Amino acid sequence: MLDTIEKLLILQDRDRKLRRVKAELAHIGPERQMFQVRASEAQSSLEQAKTRVKQIESERKALELEVETKNQLITRYANQQLQTRKNEEYRALTHEIETCKSEIFKIEDKEIELMEQAEAVQKQVVRSTQAAQEARKLMEDQLAQLAAREKNLQNELAELTANREDLAVAVDETARGRYERLFKSKGENVVVGVQHGVCGGCHMRLPPQLMVQCQAQQELVTCSNCGRILYYTADMDLAVAE
Repeated sequence: MLDTIEKLLILQDRDRKLRRVKAELAHIGPERQMFQVRASEAQSSLEQAKTRVKQIESERKALELEVETKNQLITRYANQQLQTRKNEEYRALTHEIETCKSEIFKIEDKEIELMEQAEAVQKQVVRSTQAAQEARKLMEDQLAQLAAREKNLQNELAELTANREDLAVAVDETARGRYERLFKSKGENVVVGVQHGVCGGCHMRLPPQLMVQCQAQQELVTCSNCGRILYYTADMDLAVAE
């Protein structure tokens, strides 16, 4: 195998590892945010349920006050009945008393509805509290794991980056330039083997002359279809698969 190919394969292996580590690091932020959002949403649901409990309680107290006001009116109208001697005025006061009693009956129906709503919302508060606690616990556990993972990846990145430049400089400048351009455009599969007469990158059949050149291992050979750098080792089969 050409010395240049060997050095390119070493460099490619390093670049693949660097790309993998960088990709994993890039996912840390979104993962962290995902768990934070989940915990925030669970807490928000809990706060909404608690707010609804307070609203229902406020509405119930308002209804109680309204009933109290109606009862005060009934008492006043009843006292006025005792003082009046006019039948027409007495009947009008009786009508007002009956109206207040009817309105109190409707208000009491609303109070019963609110009590049923309060019971349902209280159950929701219990469920939401548990969900929020679980989401927060999960977030805290995952953030701790992500922080440790991020630190390990940063250390690994530093180690991989440390002598990457030395590996690159060791490669012939022309070959290195071609490799780096291909790495940017083709991805991490740039220096590829020849197996069964096809390019290991684009998997297109290679002309016989290119396969002969690869086998000779005298010069840098590139795929006529995709431009990737080709290499051959003794364990590879150059025969075209049927």
